[in-house]
Amino acid sequence: MTSAADFQFAVKQNWCPGCGDFAVQAAIQRALGNLGVMPHEVVIVSGIGCSSRLPGYVNTYGFHSTHGRSLPLAQGVKLANPALTVLACGGDGDGFAIGLGHTIHAMRRNVDLTYIVMDNHVYGLTKGQVSPRSDRGFVTKTSPQGSTETPVSALELALSAGAGFVAQGFSKDLNELAGLIEAGVRHPGFSFINVFSPCVTFNKVNTYDWYSQRLKKADEMAGYDPGNRMLAMQRVMETDGLVTGLIFKRDGAN
Repeated sequence: MTSAADFQFAVKQNWCPGCGDFAVQAAIQRALGNLGVMPHEVVIVSGIGCSSRLPGYVNTYGFHSTHGRSLPLAQGVKLANPALTVLACGGDGDGFAIGLGHTIHAMRRNVDLTYIVMDNHVYGLTKGQVSPRSDRGFVTKTSPQGSTETPVSALELALSAGAGFVAQGFSKDLNELAGLIEAGVRHPGFSFINVFSPCVTFNKVNTYDWYSQRLKKADEMAGYDPGNRMLAMQRVMETDGLVTGLIFKRDGAN
């Protein structure tokens, strides 16, 4: 048996103090410990961005790939050695901009891996540009008049693309997030977990307090049934995507 401590690594993170990614890392380590896997049985693949530094901070095999390309590499690893537990991770720019095509096809292809997106609604590594998840009106260096684009709906995208496991967490709620990651890894197929992970340096709008005042728990909503894709889509649209927990889970791998 293992614990979260077995996945801790003596490398100091260089995220900004208060970054939500610290909690995502801790949740991954806790989930892996609960699963009882050994560090050498796990591979974490990332793309490019602040969040994509994560493989270097967890005591497992890791691969820091190119921008938006974590999923093709993660699928290759899993297909080459199905016995491995494979996680892919990155940010909303990595997964929903240059990597969007890979994200959609990985969801429908249904290779058994878990994809964790650390969603901060901004490009943090390149110092604060608008991302595909930025809200309308969001002011950045590349949108000084406010973003005029409709943000990508991460959960609607996953549900419509056919993902068999769809969940959303919040880095402030470590217990829920660790449970979602554990459940995602256990699911026999592709698992998508979007995580609201605030950027404390370049996003002064979508803060911890902002989310705390708006987020709803999926399992506390009327008629909650994570096995019903149609109801899951309705629940996401009713909350404008501001909902956490297990959104949808299809029984089996198909």
